[in-house]
Amino acid sequence: MKKILTLVFCIFVFSSYAIAKETTYNKEAFDKALSEGKIVVVSSWVKYCTSCASQMKVLNKAKNEFDNIEYFAFDVTNKEIARFFNVQYQTTLLIFKDNKEIYRSIGETRKDLIYKAIKSSI
Repeated sequence: MKKILTLVFCIFVFSSYAIAKETTYNKEAFDKALSEGKIVVVSSWVKYCTSCASQMKVLNKAKNEFDNIEYFAFDVTNKEIARFFNVQYQTTLLIFKDNKEIYRSIGETRKDLIYKAIKSSI
C-alpha cells in the first residue's frame, strides 16, 4: 500500500511539471493588449504548485479557443508584479477588459468555471 501511495504521489507531483511555468507578463505587452481592446487574462503561479499547473492547462487551451484574448502568467514570488496586480497567492486568476479588472479568483482550476468567466467578459 505504501508503494502505491508513493507512486500516486510521484505521478501527481510530476504531472505539475508537464506545463512549462514561465513568466510571460511584461508591462508593455499588457498595456498594448489592453489598448488594442483585447480581453487580458493574467494568472499567477509558483514552482511546485499543482493547482497552478492545472489552471495553466485550462488557460492554454482557452487562449486557442477564444478570439481577442491575451494571456499572461507570472511567478507570484516576483514581488514587483505581484504588487502591481495586488496578488498575494498562487493560482490567482485575473481578467481585464476596457482597462479594468472585471474578474478575480483564487485557486480556480475547473475548466467550466474559467471558461464561464472568460465568456462573460466577451
